[in-house]
Amino acid sequence: MSFRVRLTLAVAVAVAVAVAGASALTYVLVRNELRGEVDEALRKSAAVARVGIGEDAYTGEPFLGLPRDPLGGAAGTVQIATAAGEPIRPRGASITLPVSERTRETAAGRRGSFFEDAHVADTHVRIYTVRTNEPGFALQIARPLGEVDRALSRISRLLLLIALGGVGLAVALGLAVARAVLSPVRRLTHAAEDVTETRDLSRRIDERGRDELSRLAATFNTMLAALEDSARAQRQLVADASHELRTPLTSLRTNIEVLSRTDALPPGERGKLLHDVTEQLGEMTALIAELVELARGDQAPAEPQDVRLDLATADAIARTQRNRPGVSFSPHLEETMVRGVPAAIERAISNLLDNAAKWNLPDGEIEVTVRDGEVCVRDHGPGIDADDLPFVFDRFYRAPSARGLPGSGLGLAIVRQVAEANGGSVVAEPAEGGGTRMRLRLTPIGTAPVAVLEDP
Repeated sequence: MSFRVRLTLAVAVAVAVAVAGASALTYVLVRNELRGEVDEALRKSAAVARVGIGEDAYTGEPFLGLPRDPLGGAAGTVQIATAAGEPIRPRGASITLPVSERTRETAAGRRGSFFEDAHVADTHVRIYTVRTNEPGFALQIARPLGEVDRALSRISRLLLLIALGGVGLAVALGLAVARAVLSPVRRLTHAAEDVTETRDLSRRIDERGRDELSRLAATFNTMLAALEDSARAQRQLVADASHELRTPLTSLRTNIEVLSRTDALPPGERGKLLHDVTEQLGEMTALIAELVELARGDQAPAEPQDVRLDLATADAIARTQRNRPGVSFSPHLEETMVRGVPAAIERAISNLLDNAAKWNLPDGEIEVTVRDGEVCVRDHGPGIDADDLPFVFDRFYRAPSARGLPGSGLGLAIVRQVAEANGGSVVAEPAEGGGTRMRLRLTPIGTAPVAVLEDP
């Protein structure tokens, strides 16, 4: 069963319950009003009735000296009941009203006046019983309820027809309302099906309005935009990786083909080629490792932990010194606690140190400062050209001056990815006196997250 049908049925059931309740209430109110008029007429008749109880001169039987038509006509039927339960009727009356236990109690003075329904001569009547001024007697006045019953029967049929018409109208309106309300959902469904079939992530949905469905459409569009950006970045990564791998693979293949002709190579040339092959393999290994690191960064992040930023920086400095024995560092590390993924933060710091070591002058010191959730790495190299500063953290970007140096162009991209994944930022800026200063900013524990700054 579709959601539209369920919504329509829910509306129809709700309207049916409301109409049924309203119809029942209307019937009860009308019934009470009609019967109330009869009861009021019976009270007035009892108030003005002047009856006298006589005794037949021949038989000695009492009689009610107030003649009435059968069932009383418009004036009603009148009867006197004794405390013993004996009825006293007008002369010539052929109808006897029922005398119940309550009637005898009223005649005896043990109960007040009351109304009751009864069937007399196959006629539905309303009987009003009240005690007379003479003790031991009760006056009974009855009026037929035929007109009231017929009116109520007509009203009940009308209310039933109105209820059925209301339910039918509710079903029709429910279908129309469901179609209008669920129109954004249909558009969303069609868009999702279209994206599934065509793989076209550029598809968008009209999100006009401020209701929940419009917000759902806006969220769906945001999701599509994120997926489109992710797919575009993935295609760009594959294209850039293919381009970057093509050059070392071509060079490696050429060197291996040359090495295969060992008889035509002098011994010194052969050793040089082997050295080149080893370096190229190392560059490819580093490039692949960084590609894997970037791919991992695009996945769901690991569970963050409390990280001592100063200790992580000290470990990264020690590793860099082991890998680059000729590089000198000048650390100024203050105790700083941040929240993030330890391995990712250490990798980002190591990449900053490796980049500084690659550009630093041979006799210069790399200044490393940790303070208030920030790692600042300053080298004394030639610096970065102003035109290249906005792009140094892009994937595979290499400044013209760096294209002759080893590297993949992914190290700083990994730094930015790690910073943004941990709620921080990274910037590069010229340093006073020459060189470059790079600042990796993370959020110290107990402070609000820092804003992610765009590259200058």
